[in-house]
Parts: sequence; structure tokens; C-alpha cells
Amino acid sequence: MGRGPEGRYIVNSTSAPRTGLPTQADVDRLQVLRAVEQRVLWLSAAIVDHANRVRPNPSGMKVGGHQASTASMVTIMTSLWFDHLRHEDRVSVKPHASPALHAINYLLGTLDESYLTTLRSFGGLQSYPSRSKDPVPPDYSTGSVGIGATAPIWGALARRYIGAQFGTAGTGRQYSLVGDAELDEGAVWEAVLDPMVAELGEVVWIVDLNRQSLDRVVPNIGAPRLQGMFAAAGWQVLVVKYGQLLESLFARPGGAALRARLDSMPNAEYQRLLRCPAEQLRDRLPGTGPQAGAVRTAIADVPDTQLHTAIRNLGGHDLDALAGAFAAIDDTRPTVMFAYTVKGYGLASEGHPQNHSALLTGGQFAELAQRVGVDPDRPWEKFPAGSAEQVLCAATAQRLHREPTGPARVPDLPGDLGRTPTGAASTQAALGRTLLDLVRAAPEAGRRIVTVSPDVASSTNLGGWVNKVGVWSQTEQADWFADDAATVLHWREKPTGQHIELGIAETNLVGVLGELGATWSRWSQPLLPIGVLYDPFVERALEPWSFGIYAGGQSVLVGTPSGVTLAPEGGAHQSVKTPSIGLEQPGCVSYEPAFALDTEWVLLACLAQLGRPGGKSAYLRLSTRPVDQTLAAVPEDPGAREHRRRGVVAGGYPLRRPPRPAITLCAMGAVIPEAVAAADRLEVLGFATELISVTSPGLLFQAVQARRGHGQAPTWILDSLLPSERAAPMITVLDGHPHTLAFLAGVNGVRATHLGVTEFGQSGDIHAVYRHHGLDTDSILAAALFLLS
Repeated sequence: MGRGPEGRYIVNSTSAPRTGLPTQADVDRLQVLRAVEQRVLWLSAAIVDHANRVRPNPSGMKVGGHQASTASMVTIMTSLWFDHLRHEDRVSVKPHASPALHAINYLLGTLDESYLTTLRSFGGLQSYPSRSKDPVPPDYSTGSVGIGATAPIWGALARRYIGAQFGTAGTGRQYSLVGDAELDEGAVWEAVLDPMVAELGEVVWIVDLNRQSLDRVVPNIGAPRLQGMFAAAGWQVLVVKYGQLLESLFARPGGAALRARLDSMPNAEYQRLLRCPAEQLRDRLPGTGPQAGAVRTAIADVPDTQLHTAIRNLGGHDLDALAGAFAAIDDTRPTVMFAYTVKGYGLASEGHPQNHSALLTGGQFAELAQRVGVDPDRPWEKFPAGSAEQVLCAATAQRLHREPTGPARVPDLPGDLGRTPTGAASTQAALGRTLLDLVRAAPEAGRRIVTVSPDVASSTNLGGWVNKVGVWSQTEQADWFADDAATVLHWREKPTGQHIELGIAETNLVGVLGELGATWSRWSQPLLPIGVLYDPFVERALEPWSFGIYAGGQSVLVGTPSGVTLAPEGGAHQSVKTPSIGLEQPGCVSYEPAFALDTEWVLLACLAQLGRPGGKSAYLRLSTRPVDQTLAAVPEDPGAREHRRRGVVAGGYPLRRPPRPAITLCAMGAVIPEAVAAADRLEVLGFATELISVTSPGLLFQAVQARRGHGQAPTWILDSLLPSERAAPMITVLDGHPHTLAFLAGVNGVRATHLGVTEFGQSGDIHAVYRHHGLDTDSILAAALFLLS
């Protein structure tokens, strides 16, 4: 192993930790590993082949699969699983290498043969690794480019948090198998650059550097730049570039020129050489530069077949070179290993720039079977019992066996903390108040709460909570402002803290949130994670948060402040679409409460859904607008109060209920004061007005669907809110897109007008902005009178 020009480590086949010449046992072991590698290559190709060329396909739609993308990872995955991985380690597998993961699970005996013919079929093997849907759940779900790569970073952080708080999370490395094209994703660099990540020495990324993306050969030689970026972020950088055969050629006369030629060769030119027959390769490889003669000398007496093998003998396909790289990992800091590979290695499509989704032809598939030594008519045959390969598979399966985790015990959560807020209060302020009250009322549940924010804790009303519980840090840090009388927010960093603060990167926030929300299934230690961010940036965080939900991470995401109610901030900070996003997000219930007590009730209900099989995530859209809490008219009778709470949690409740309404107003969130004022004026004009406070349009829509035979949601809330005998023309109003509540008119088929926000806003005071968007009292009144006329 040597140090490169930028301080990076170059690992080659001579760097394996060995003294003297390799023993016969070393040679035998490599031969067995190579045999397993070839079987993994065959099985992964056959899984895709069967899905596309054998299994009946009545629709004629392309099934797909990624034989070439899988093939470039086969050697790396063989080396990792069969030579280095431990049961306490966890791996995130590159999405397009999922067939290799299925092949390995089959050889290890954890995946039944019946599944090998089900890739991308309903109920079968998923297109990409899925914790919630694959028959053998992988450690991490992947498929959203860049998100799966970063997940082990947040998994490492979540495990450290569990270990610090409860001492039961164990150890082990967190591996990411990353496609080099994934490094184009901004999510990758947001994660790499966070200061907290530099402390996670268990994180190891292995970059499959095949220099191809979906459509093209990656232009330029970008690897040194990428390596420098990781090194600058404090990562150990290992480069596994060439294999043993090429290294032996570099040691010959003219070998230095050959190395220089390969090092400086454009990616596309190198890929073209992979497609050349031996004679053409011998002519093209030296190039036309001043060292061409030396290169010709280096390869002059190399047989054609050996030259053909040598040009594709990269470090990512050399088991010995990979072993040396794994041995060189420094567990005191994160590590990235750049393993040079050939896309489609070992297949007829290797190196072709359009091989991403290419399938082997029948003839090419038969040739692969012959080369690997497999009967294509018996594609799923395992190694013979007692063979060295079968013994290795059995030993690996035993080494990697994990005892199943026990059921997670979720602490009991109260549904009502007993307070009735008075005066003026915002739902955002109610969030912080509820957290503090919950810690006192239910300390066991309070201990499980962990809040996360991207540098906005104080501006989202978490200051009191942070002062109470402290900020989580792996080691206790000095609070240099503890004795400063002007300090209001005390930033006490300690291993027992319950707030995690990240940099300004919403993708990181929800990445952590997803992994904190999965600890119940990984280590039987449920957490109640709450992520807080500005609501306008929910859309920026939506994809990774949604993917975290898909992967089984259960959390509460709080978007605050929200809407054009954030009037002075202007259009760029006034969220419009987020109410409907909450309605439409799978695996999630959304709420937009109007009052502080509503916020408490829905937060407690959402927390009670976390950390358990079948649990759900939640999205709360909160506001900074102070609202007169007497407008809530909370019943004093305990039974009536509980009835109100049930309505709040189920999706809504009536604020005003006249005997025979002439019109129904359905309002949500911060615009409740305008709706109340409009109802008052309508009553003065002689129109009995029913006023409904909607808390969750998503739950109401599910009830509507269930009533019509689509789904199993409870429907009693519709009978409570909108009984048919009280049907009247309807106005819906919210600080967001009006279509969010438009479906309510269909419950009883009434005439309706839907008020909301449909365009970018502008700065101003709240009354001017509401008037501009038609959310003010006059606009609600005018819309109602139009319907009534």
C-alpha cells in the first residue's frame, strides 16, 4: 500500500497482510472464493434472465433488471460477504445490484429457491432491496439514488444514540455499496459534509467505480476530484485500482509507461478498449504519445488471451486487492473505498456504454453457463454437499447469523395531559409546551422522545425543550456561555441529551429521522423521533422522508411556520402545497390543528403510533399565528372533552352546530379566526351557520373512500361531522391549496366554494396577504352569500 500524490492510499494486490509467498491454503481459498464469485455472477444473471425471457409476460411490458450493473459489484460483494462481513455489520446494497444480493442469500440458505423466478413479479423479489417487502429483508432499503447510500450514516448515528441512552445497540461497521454515478446526488455531499459524520468511524463506503451511468460513459477522469472531496471532509480514502495481473505487467520493462498510459486514459477510450479483439487491443493500447514504444515493450510478449484479461483486471475484480483494502480500513474515521470496476464484468455486454439495461441473448447466456460450469437447464443448482464452496457458504451463513430481535415494548402515552390553554397561543408554541408537559406526566415515554432539527430549534419553539433535556453529543462538551446572563437558550451538549442538531440540510434531517424511527425493528428499542423544519422546505425533504417511511422508519415531521400566514417573509417562504402533500403521503397521517389543545392531542396520538409493527408516521403543519384559545370552546364536562378529543384525532369536530344550518363552513388551521368572524356575521344576517374545524383532511378522505368500499378506515367521523340530514351549501377554507378540502362537498353532494392559496404570495401584514388570497373574513362572507343566493 502506498500513498498517492494527494495523500490518499493506493491499495493493490500486493498489499494484503501477508508475510512471504502465499501459502497453498491462501491459493486454495482464493480459488474457492473465485468459484463462489462466478456462481454469484451466474445466479444474478439468471434471475434477471428468467424474469425477462422465461417467465410468461402477458402484458408485453418490459420487466427489466440490471445484469451489467450487478456484474460490476459481484467480486466486491463476494469478498465482503464471504471473507469480511460479521453478523453485527450492516450493508446498504446499490439498488441495481439487488440480483447479486438475492443470489448470495440463496447460496447462504436464507432465500428459498422458489423466489429466484419471481424478480419484479407481484409478491416476489423486489426490483431494489426493500426491508418491508423482500422475503429476506435487507439491512437497508435502497432504490432512491443517493438516499440508500447515506442511510448507513444515519443508521450509525441512530445506533450510537441508542447506545448512549440505553446501552443495548451493539457494534459493527455500516457499509454502503455505492454506484459512482450516485455521487452526483446532492444528498450524498450534504451527508458527507455534516460535521457529526466525521466522527463515525464505523461507516465504510465502497464505490463501484465503473465509470458509466445509465446513458453514457462518465466524461473526464473525475475520481481524483471525488477522492479529494472525501479526504477534505475527514474521511479515509482507499483506492483499489489495479489487480494482480496488471500489477505484474507494471513491474516489467516499460511497465511504468503502461501504468501512466492507463492512469491518464480518458474513460471513454478505456471503455472502447474493452470491446476490442486482441489484435486491435494490442494496436490501440500504446496510444500515440512519447511513451507508446515503452508500452509496446511492456506488452510485447504477453499472449493475446492474457492481454485481453489484463486490460479488465481492475482492483474491484481482484479478490486479493480487495482483501488488502479491507485490512487497511481505519475504524477511527469514516472510510471510502474507490474500487475500479468494469460495468458488465464477465458478461458479453461488459464495457459497452449502452449496457445498463441490456439483457444477454440466448446464445450469450448459454456461453456464460458453459464458462461458469453450470447446466442452463438446471440454473438454480447449488454447490455439491461437502465441496469446498459449499463448506464456505455454510460457514459464512453461520458467521452472519443473527438472532431475531424481540418485540419492542412501547411505553404508554397519555391521550390528554389535562391542561386547557387560555389567552392567545400558536400551535407552534404548543408543540414545545406539550413536550415539556409530557416529560413530567409520562417520564418513561418522555425518555424515548428525540427531536431533530436543521439549525432551527430556537425559531421553531423547541428552546424550552432543549434547555430541559440538552443536546445529544457523543461526548460532553463545554458550555462556554453557561455563565452569560444574556443566554436564553442553553446549549448543553452531552451523551444523555435528547435533541440532535444538524446543519442546514433538510435531507440529512429526514435521513436521521428515518433511522431513529427504525430502531424499534433493528434493536428492539423504540424511539419517538420528532423532526422540526420550516414548512416551506418540507418539499425539499419529502423524497428522502417518504423513502424512510417506505423502509419502515416511523417518525413525526413538523413543518412550522407554514402558509401565507407567515406574511412578512414573502412568497418564497409561504408554503402552498404542503397540506395536500400530507393528505397524499402513504404510510403517514397528517394534521393541521387550529388550537393549542388540538396540537397536544394530535401530537400525543401520533407519538402513540410510533415504534411498533403496523405503526404510522405523521406530518404536523403548525403556525406561528397567535390565536385566541377561547374560540376553541373546550367543553368542561370530562365526557364531552373526551368526545372533542376523539373528533380532533379522527379528523375534525364542530365548533358551532345550529339546529338547521343554512350553510356549512369547513376551516382548517390558522384561518379559524376568519371563519369564526364570518360565521358571526352570517348569523347576524339571519343565516344559521355550521362551523367545522378540520384537523386532518387525510383521515376524512380515507373515511369517504371506506364508505364507498375502498379501504377499511372508520367512517363514524363523517356521520359526526357531516350527517346527511344537516347537508347545506359548503365553504371550505385553509391556508394552502383549496383542493385539499374540496372533496368534502362530495360527502353529501352539496354546492360548494373552495377558498385557499393558488399562487405565490408576497410580503405584507397578515390582513393584507389574506385579503390578496381571498382568505379574509370578507372573502369568506362573500363566497357564502354567493352560494346562498
